[in-house]
Amino acid sequence: MRLGVCYYPEHWPESMWEDDARRMKALGIEQVRIAEFAWSRIEPTPGEYDWSWLDRAVDVLGNAGLQVVMCTPTATPPKWLIDRHPDILPVGADGRPRAFGSRRHYDFSSPSYFEASRKICTAVAERYGKHAAVAYWQTDNEFGCHNTVVSYSPAAVARFRVWLKERYQTIDALNRAWGTVFWSMEYRNFDEIDAPVATVTEAHPSHRLDYRRFASDEVARYNRMQVEIIRAHSPGRPVAHNFMQLFTEFDHYKVARDLDVATWDSYPLGALEEQWYAPEIKAKFLRTGHPDFASFNHDVYRGMSKLPFWVMEQQPGPVNWAHWNPAPLPGMVRLWSWEAFAHGAGCVSYFRWRQAPFAQEQMHAGLNTPDNRIDIGGSEAAKVAQEIAHVLSADADANADVHGKIALIYDYEAKWLFEIHPQGADFHYPRFAFEYYSALRSLGFDVDVISANAPFDGYSMIVVPPLPVVPADFAARLAASGAHIVLGPRTGSKTPDLQIPANLPPGALASLLPIRVWRVESMRPNVTEPVRLDGTGDAQREGYARHWRDLIDAVDERTFSVHARFGDGHPAYVQHGRVHYFASLFDDRLTESLFARIATEAWLTPAPCGDSVRISRRGKLAYVFNYAHEKHVIEGVDASRFVIGTREVEPQSVAVYRTE
Repeated sequence: MRLGVCYYPEHWPESMWEDDARRMKALGIEQVRIAEFAWSRIEPTPGEYDWSWLDRAVDVLGNAGLQVVMCTPTATPPKWLIDRHPDILPVGADGRPRAFGSRRHYDFSSPSYFEASRKICTAVAERYGKHAAVAYWQTDNEFGCHNTVVSYSPAAVARFRVWLKERYQTIDALNRAWGTVFWSMEYRNFDEIDAPVATVTEAHPSHRLDYRRFASDEVARYNRMQVEIIRAHSPGRPVAHNFMQLFTEFDHYKVARDLDVATWDSYPLGALEEQWYAPEIKAKFLRTGHPDFASFNHDVYRGMSKLPFWVMEQQPGPVNWAHWNPAPLPGMVRLWSWEAFAHGAGCVSYFRWRQAPFAQEQMHAGLNTPDNRIDIGGSEAAKVAQEIAHVLSADADANADVHGKIALIYDYEAKWLFEIHPQGADFHYPRFAFEYYSALRSLGFDVDVISANAPFDGYSMIVVPPLPVVPADFAARLAASGAHIVLGPRTGSKTPDLQIPANLPPGALASLLPIRVWRVESMRPNVTEPVRLDGTGDAQREGYARHWRDLIDAVDERTFSVHARFGDGHPAYVQHGRVHYFASLFDDRLTESLFARIATEAWLTPAPCGDSVRISRRGKLAYVFNYAHEKHVIEGVDASRFVIGTREVEPQSVAVYRTE
């Protein structure tokens, strides 16, 4: 457990650097991220490098006892490079290049930019690869931010055609897989295939899905190039990338395979404002963030990181980019920091050291105000540093790995497919995956968030939010796990080519769950369907279904139990052995109740903790986080077991105790 900070020496007079470094060290900072936006200062003129200022900055930080996270500066190509190679600019769905003047103005498929990136990354890695102060690396910054994964440029289309040929080998195979006989869309060769954009009506869904797959693979290819350069010139130093919160536009698992550390940028208040939450939820958690949002992201990135994941950017105060930007309540920066450590983080790094008084992010808070006085977030970071030292001295197991007994499958391609083929305008995959996760956390469970291709060993319960395309061996691996399996609606509903399975959904999972989904329907936001448990016919409504319904038949009714029905009698929740199928998305209360019931069958013990208190376990320590506006009392824990805090956890506070 350690703290870091993001620092931009090029933004400040050099006379401030030594004092900044000294104060960072005194506050408890151990690592400092630099240079991710510094290309124009590193290479002010084509081929002419100015290393002098960056050399001095690295030396200042190193001499203060700080470890440097050196970044490749490719998120902000300089103006001279764009003027030389305008093909670097990404092209939007409207056919217009996106202009210079902010950041991330590049196309992953541009050969000019790929080569320019290779050159600057090599130069930086050669210069600092073996510097004693440089302990870690970061590639680029926030891949895909500002909707920059998908480009419709000529370069992207050319590479897409190559990608298709590698995937399908022959044009006949592609025509069969896509079903291009529909609407007379058959192709004679790969060069006839354009980007699926600007069509009169809906472009072919299989074409669109493959274009999203291709664009995602371009991100992985680009990142891999940078990682290989860094490893060649800076052996033994871990390489990271800072992913974004709940960002799904490329397959993060593929990118993370080439990294040592998956990190992410945590802005709970901005996320609350920008995501799907109802107005009353946004009001309730206005200055704290949703109790499960940061932890969901922690567990997503923990699941793909080889070394302990990091939070590369932790919100320290108000941000500048949401529609409205409230300030965190006192205590929340400390709470968010400890929450990351409780979920297995190795580092929490704050953005940024000092608030900038100029440019796009001048309203974004830092640990220090623009006039260089410590802000609330800075004071809370200092307290966390002191508490880290206490926790590490009190428990040698504090840095233990985190392992839950429940796994939740999370899939990026599912989001793209449901975006292309929603059938219901509000069928929002990330929301449904999050709601399943939140229900499990409300029951007091630690949850591992993993890929559908990850090992399933050691889990008592595996929860699968709607997963339309499943791996070929998915059913066999689920069966072999011995766990209780919960499958959400629409799971197994499509083939990899985005067609309905010949045997109807759940397709390849029929061997695991002998049902047949013979019809589906989507429901408007103001329409719900009552759900009654256990088929009792009781007139009392137990809960309700929303968004979607699968209408199902049993292939063999002798092995098939109906535990809940919709108001019209169709099965809503069925079970076959250890496999459970939800034929809809249920309301929060019913979802939590069903998960508690299934977890009990799996020999797990629910410990409901409400909607504002969360508990996490790491090694022999239990962490309690209070998002509520009133005090929370921990029952049944002796005062002598507390490492931080007491049984009475104040609002926006943390308690840590040793488990028995």
